[in-house]
Amino acid sequence: MHSMDSLHGQRGLSSPATARNREPILAVLRDVLPARGKVLEIASGSGEHALHFARHLSSLQWQPSDPSEQALGSIAAWRDADPLVNLLEPIRLDVTERPWPCRDFDALVCINMLHISPWQATQALMDEAGAHLPVNGVLYLYGPFQRHDRPLVPSNAAFDADLRRRDPQWGIRHLEEVQAQGEMHGLVLERIVEMPANNLSVVLRRQGEDA
Repeated sequence: MHSMDSLHGQRGLSSPATARNREPILAVLRDVLPARGKVLEIASGSGEHALHFARHLSSLQWQPSDPSEQALGSIAAWRDADPLVNLLEPIRLDVTERPWPCRDFDALVCINMLHISPWQATQALMDEAGAHLPVNGVLYLYGPFQRHDRPLVPSNAAFDADLRRRDPQWGIRHLEEVQAQGEMHGLVLERIVEMPANNLSVVLRRQGEDA
């Protein structure tokens, strides 16, 4: 992580990975997000993604969130340095603490969270998405995933082992288990897109009651 000084003297964190993946992610988001409405970004981290996506998806209101005070400060710093009318003030949100402080969203975006949080976080994410996304609303996930029909590539296997050493509740999730968790809450897997550095974009869409 690098950092930058904002106009107010706060520091915005900067991740090299964000610079690499933001354009491929944006390409998928352009395809799957609604034309307008509010997007709630879960675990926004440094805030660089939020700034980039809000700039390029100007018809959407972008609501960044994170449970970390350091992350919230970083998001605010990026927002202060480059104010955008559609980039909302960041809110503190831990997916496992419910009810969420924001429930009036039209889509959910969650980048690189599932593997660095307990499985309960994924369960809570799916539960809230199923309860509060509008019919046909999208939950977009990005990150590394395991798949039952293929072994992890060596870099992801090493990453998974490192995650589990750091916290036994962390680890690269099986896509099939994430999909099953979503289906329990009316979220159907719509699209899988291969992404840089052995990551995936996973698009889940909320079905109607009679779907």
